[in-house]
Amino acid sequence: MESKDGRLRLELPPMVRCPAEKRQNMGFFRKYFLQGQELVKPLRGVRHESETISKPSFVERNRKYIGLLIPFLFMHTVWWTLAFRYNILERFKTYYEMPITMIFGATVAGMTSEGGGAVAFPVMTLLLHFDARQARDFSLMIQSCGMTSAAFTIMWMGIVIEWSAIILCTLGSTVGIIIGLTFVDELLTGAEKKMLFVAIWASFALSLWLLNHEQHRRTYDRIQNMTIGKGSVLLATGFVGGLCSAFAGSGVDICSFSMLTLLFRVSEKTATPTSVVLMAANTCVGFFWRQLIMTAVDPVVWMHFSTSVPVVVLCAPLGSLLASHFHRLVLASFVYILEALALIGFLATRPDLHLVLIGAGIICCSLGFFLGISRIGRYYDDIYAPAIAMPSPPAPYKTRTVVHFSDVHDFRGK
Repeated sequence: MESKDGRLRLELPPMVRCPAEKRQNMGFFRKYFLQGQELVKPLRGVRHESETISKPSFVERNRKYIGLLIPFLFMHTVWWTLAFRYNILERFKTYYEMPITMIFGATVAGMTSEGGGAVAFPVMTLLLHFDARQARDFSLMIQSCGMTSAAFTIMWMGIVIEWSAIILCTLGSTVGIIIGLTFVDELLTGAEKKMLFVAIWASFALSLWLLNHEQHRRTYDRIQNMTIGKGSVLLATGFVGGLCSAFAGSGVDICSFSMLTLLFRVSEKTATPTSVVLMAANTCVGFFWRQLIMTAVDPVVWMHFSTSVPVVVLCAPLGSLLASHFHRLVLASFVYILEALALIGFLATRPDLHLVLIGAGIICCSLGFFLGISRIGRYYDDIYAPAIAMPSPPAPYKTRTVVHFSDVHDFRGK
């Protein structure tokens, strides 16, 4: 094409620029939705004596799908057996609300550090007007199936988790949830439980926001320099999380996630599956204590539980599978939206003014607490990070090596 000054100007057609734009869009999609998960044993071939690498086995190639299929088949085999024996299918005509809710709730439970109770509890108390105890019991019961399925998928896939946190936080949370169910739960009214739920989960969203806005943050796949002091912190974190689970149906997951990421600088890709495994163990303890020790689970809760099990045992492991590919900012966005909806729903019920003020005070104090924890974690990380990252000194040279390049000689050795 000739320009005004008489020179020829080459103009590329639109189809030439499209591949670059397409690559840019694919790069965005790969970054945020196909990031992948860190595994303990990455997929690799097998090396034989002939020094050739064979293809991975069928189980290795498809372990994430097998990890999704095993708990699904086990739970559904048990459920369908009971469904025909006790005619559970007829209950769907009446108790259909929670299975629909848990399609989203169980997926979120597997994807994020929040359990399915983070969706079930506000829906049951704010929208369906269930009693807070009923919502708490349902959350514990349904997560004992869904979160355990997701935990199996995580361990089968070989996703990196922090076992020290799982052991110590589980010990603390076991004591916390038993004390909470037996003594603390009786001291709180239903409105107070709703307020505490919204305040604690909004505080967690703030801690996640602080985490994602911290620039140049060093992260690790496990807790570095494990000491008695750090173990005590994990025990205390589990205890507080168990108390939260005692009235809200979940809590140890978000408490452990916050401490692991802010204080111990553990990567979100490790902290999230760790919190899922933690919550699976804690809900089993809570379900056991409420049903077999206290024998206080409402029959209506059992009806909703029986119709929701086949949904959560599929969606929770599926959420873990999806989360293994999503970027941490995408997962954080889900949490922000979820907590904003819970806060709006709580305010829409027109709670008493003193509950709103107490909730606001808890959120402000939690913000200060998480800021302090984050700064302490950064301080200790700056002290110990050089020692952790310092490479081992190279072995001394035993021979004299001369490298010639453009008449420059590099002598190494004695």
